Amino acid sequence: MRVAIAGAGAVGRSIAAELLESEHQVMLIERELSHIEPEAVEAAEWVHADACELASLEEAGLEDCDVVIAATGDDKVNLVVSLLAKTEFAVRRVVARVNDPRNEWLFDDSWGVDVAVSTPRLLAALVEEAVAVGDLVRLMTLRQGQANLVEVTLPSHTPLAGAPVRALKLPHDSALVTILRGGRVIIPQADDSLEAGDELLFVATAAVEDEIRAALGH
Repeated sequence: MRVAIAGAGAVGRSIAAELLESEHQVMLIERELSHIEPEAVEAAEWVHADACELASLEEAGLEDCDVVIAATGDDKVNLVVSLLAKTEFAVRRVVARVNDPRNEWLFDDSWGVDVAVSTPRLLAALVEEAVAVGDLVRLMTLRQGQANLVEVTLPSHTPLAGAPVRALKLPHDSALVTILRGGRVIIPQADDSLEAGDELLFVATAAVEDEIRAALGH
């Protein structure tokens, strides 16, 4: 997979390094010449260009990229990069970094964003996930806000202990995608038994989250 990353700061470089380890092709686009350090991520292709300029993106070959990640420290830049990637180059997947949580509402499909990643929101979700046993925690928004990845850890007193997965009466527009149990990742089957302490991961629309809580006995 070919991935373009706009912004070669600490965040962009870290993302590039992770993707390269997974054997993807990575192009880092950076406007500030002082930030161009090919030795920092040697396997990446480095491009000195303004990712907000259409001509620069054309020259960089953005149309050949499968994914664009707008990872600069400026939300305005990330929105413009996302919009150009989606509307001018028809990039299949656009991921954008949200620096200021107050701007998060802007990062949707109207600006070409498929997935918005807000560090403050993600950290808050991870904290909630660690301490909110028994409650539903939203970890990530997927597909232009149409669905969320949500998690619940079954408490020690759960009435579902020993019950099969098929006993969960989940609403439409939701799916149990995996069960985390200790060090195991379980793809749930209808006859698999639920246990106290299981972490259940669902994909669901926001509208049915209360129904999931009810199905879990909350």
